[in-house]
Parts: sequence; C-alpha cells; structure tokens
Amino acid sequence: MRYIIKCVKYFVAFCVLYVALVWLATKTSHAGMDVNVWDSIWLTLQSERGWMLMAAVVVLSALYPRFGFMTRKVEGDVVEDKELIVKAFELSGFALEQESEEGLIFRGDNMLKRAFMLFEDEIVVSQYGQWIVLTGNRRGVAKAAYRLDMLMQNK
Repeated sequence: MRYIIKCVKYFVAFCVLYVALVWLATKTSHAGMDVNVWDSIWLTLQSERGWMLMAAVVVLSALYPRFGFMTRKVEGDVVEDKELIVKAFELSGFALEQESEEGLIFRGDNMLKRAFMLFEDEIVVSQYGQWIVLTGNRRGVAKAAYRLDMLMQNK
C-alpha cells in the first residue's frame, strides 16, 4: 500500500509540474494570441506525442519508488558517533525527530524541504555490524552519507 501511495504522489507531482510548464510556456509565448492552459493540454493529449508523454509519466511514477530510495553504509557506531551523525544531518538540512533502540529517525528541517520531497523525507539511521546504515530518500541519504563520511574521516 505504501508503494502505491508513493506512486500516486509522484504522478500528481509530475502532473503539477507539467501544468506549470505549460502555463509558463503560454504566458511567455510571442505568438500574439492568448492561449488557455487547459486548451493547450487538451490539444497535446489528442496527439500521439501527448499519449507517449502520458505513458512516460505513468511509467516514471510507477518506477520512482524503486529508484528514488536507497540505503548507504558508513563505517562507525550509532551510539558513539551520534553527535557526528546529528551534525551531518543538520548540515544536510535534516533534524532528529525520534530516537529509539533501533536507531535514529531524521526528517527535513523545514516545511518547504519536506514539501519538495513530497513528505517522503524520512531517513532511518541504524547499526548493522560495524556499519551505520542510512535508509530513505535518495537525495537526502546521498547528501547525508557524504557529509557523515567526511566527518567520520576527520574525527
């Protein structure tokens, strides 16, 4: 069920982006005529290219939860290096939301960041052997893992 919710969120985000781009294109057009955004979208969807665009949006939305989330490992200990972990996430724009025995949970530190990540901004930090494991949104995990790795090398 969670997968389907993510797919729908990304489909809606792609549609909003498309409407915004069409609106921008119609407002900056130098054709000399006032074109309605919805008429422009309707004409696009009546063509073969429009249907191919719609199919691409559906496929990307369906696959995004597969490639939009990841897991990264950084050598260290969650308990001993908690201060560095929190610092790395703060530098990456995340705040510690919850701390449990399983690990740490971080979320975007402001509403705008959370909205741009479609509220799929949760990153879970846990321990696996000698590794600190970061799991969540690809952009957030990659940024935080890079900063955490740099901080761990310099400690």
